[in-house]
Amino acid sequence: MLSSFLSAGPLGSVLASIPSPSSGSIHLGPLELRAYGLMIGLGVVAAVWVGQRRWTARGGDPDDISALAMWAVPAGLVGSRIYHVATDWKRFTGRWGDVFFIWEGGLGIPGGLAAGVLVGVLVARQRGMSVSGMLDSLVPTLPIAQAIGRWGNWFNQEVFGGPTDLPWALRIDEAHRPARYLEATAFHPTFLYEGVWNLALAWFLIRVDRRGVLKPGYLIGLWVFGYGVGRLWMETIRVDAAFLLLGWRVNIWMSLVAIVVGGAVALAGRSGGLGADTGSDIY
Repeated sequence: MLSSFLSAGPLGSVLASIPSPSSGSIHLGPLELRAYGLMIGLGVVAAVWVGQRRWTARGGDPDDISALAMWAVPAGLVGSRIYHVATDWKRFTGRWGDVFFIWEGGLGIPGGLAAGVLVGVLVARQRGMSVSGMLDSLVPTLPIAQAIGRWGNWFNQEVFGGPTDLPWALRIDEAHRPARYLEATAFHPTFLYEGVWNLALAWFLIRVDRRGVLKPGYLIGLWVFGYGVGRLWMETIRVDAAFLLLGWRVNIWMSLVAIVVGGAVALAGRSGGLGADTGSDIY
């Protein structure tokens, strides 16, 4: 009875799917903010805040994390854009100036994470920080930043999955649908799936770190493994155009590599026992 009522009329159409924003911008009076960039910025702020708390709990100076972020975040943005352009270069043919329009979307997370982590390690060494301690403090914050940043895809109506009639389907405007799906109106909300996955992964990484399952510095392997598993799932349902390598999306290959390499690192870092589970989930 209730399902019949909800499936009928305007109310049913609203409750049966997630609407997409009509604009990729957020207006605050005369100020216009690009939602994609805003979500990335909020993700960075959240990651820095949690990272400072975790680093401080290890006896570190919270200013170390702020200084590290000043270098690692720009490096991550540059790396992510380079990765996106390199794996989807055909989209920019004839309009290479668009390479710099990052507010329109198009950041390759693998490239950004690799560049950001590399620069973070270099800055940590320069400041005399414990690299393993820094990594274990900050690694769980990376999926938190990803989870928040992915909401930018919702505002831009991009990188969604295939058509679906599930209750949490995402409504996409015709202008943003792939040509082969112009008749479909609702799609898998991969931004939501990936956001939930990343938050769960962050929680799991914090729990593993607290229990001492891995040796110092090896938590990054578990994160790479978890990221690869989640991204592999997303790539199999996404319908946006992508560069293919041997018939598969290039990010599927990237995910498989991440699973193998990350899994190997995590296995190599097993401590052989479980430590005491103490402290706050934040720490």
